[in-house]
Amino acid sequence: MFNKVVCTAVAIAALSTSAVAAEKMRISLQLPLTSHLGENLVLFEKEVEARTGGAIDVEIYDSATLYRDKEVPAAVGSGSIEAGVASLTQYVGDAPVVDVFYMPFLFNTEDKVRAAVAEGSVVRTVIEEEVAKTGGEILFWQAYGGAVMLSNGGPIRNPDDLKGKKVRVFGKTLGDFVTAAGGAPTLISGSEQYLAYQRGTVDVGMTGVSGVKSRKLWEVMDTITVTNHADIEFVVVVNTEWFSGLSPEIQGHIRDAAAVAQEDVRNRMSQIEADAFAAAEENGMTIVQLTDEDLAAWKAVAQPVYDSYLAAAGEAGKKILDSVGAGGS
Repeated sequence: MFNKVVCTAVAIAALSTSAVAAEKMRISLQLPLTSHLGENLVLFEKEVEARTGGAIDVEIYDSATLYRDKEVPAAVGSGSIEAGVASLTQYVGDAPVVDVFYMPFLFNTEDKVRAAVAEGSVVRTVIEEEVAKTGGEILFWQAYGGAVMLSNGGPIRNPDDLKGKKVRVFGKTLGDFVTAAGGAPTLISGSEQYLAYQRGTVDVGMTGVSGVKSRKLWEVMDTITVTNHADIEFVVVVNTEWFSGLSPEIQGHIRDAAAVAQEDVRNRMSQIEADAFAAAEENGMTIVQLTDEDLAAWKAVAQPVYDSYLAAAGEAGKKILDSVGAGGS
């Protein structure tokens, strides 16, 4: 009887220790859980907790409840939070090379994007090396699709339609593009764009079409112009010191979970965008495609953006542009 009681006590103590030993991995997300990035994080959470047997307890803080997009790099880098999701451009201050995805019309097809974000590509390798200098490292990439323009009362077919208009942007390079086209860029975070459109803070919006659906932007804008002038990438970044403190086995499980989540969201992106366009139309939005003539007009004003990128990103930027056949001035 005594041995049975002792064994039971030991078993309970072991269970208690296991529960206490669970390491929290908090992740900040600016979008709602109902967005495709939110769904992707939930998949990652399930994969991590299953693979680690509960040793890692993932907690997702969505809708910018902890940090806004622009605050994530510093929060993760300093260790204020274990991990966070940020649009890649939020690292442009420390790593100007990240804005290569916002070079106008450089990555305007899925094949070009997939080649750029593939493991071992020059683009991805250089960017991850630069971001790692901030105290956080990229765990995996989350596809967000091509950038579109939102407006009321008519499309933004060419630079003439943008002249003199205030335009919501979410990065310096996109601002440079708007300026080159004759518009006035205004930096507004993703979580604040609905109110910006509703209040008329800006005349034109810029976002991924999936964001139109998740944020119900059809309530404040009536037209989508499918420019695909930039590729929007989000990254899940983890604090380097925290991650390095985990056992190699746990690190491996987390990386495996990250690979599953990364592949899932990339493979679903085309359908996610198609569904978002359909939802936008169902809710009264007009979808406008560019003609070859429109596209040529946009490209004609884009060269200063490439020049500014090379000036800011230096040799690292030139290396990336050369790798995708866009080097030079």
